[in-house]
Amino acid sequence: MNMVDKKEDSKSQIYTFYDISGDKATRKKRDCPRCGKGVFMAEHKDRNTCGKCGFTEFKQKSK
Repeated sequence: MNMVDKKEDSKSQIYTFYDISGDKATRKKRDCPRCGKGVFMAEHKDRNTCGKCGFTEFKQKSK
């Protein structure tokens, strides 16, 4: 794999993090409280994690 192929594979798909209805866009994922706006947190089964700074919030278990 050369650099051109790698560059094409790593294109950002930030548009998948938003729901667009009419003229409004709403976020699907949370922003990181440490990094601020524009840095989204990954959603795992039991936690939310920031890929940039490593901040982690564990989800509450429902009974």
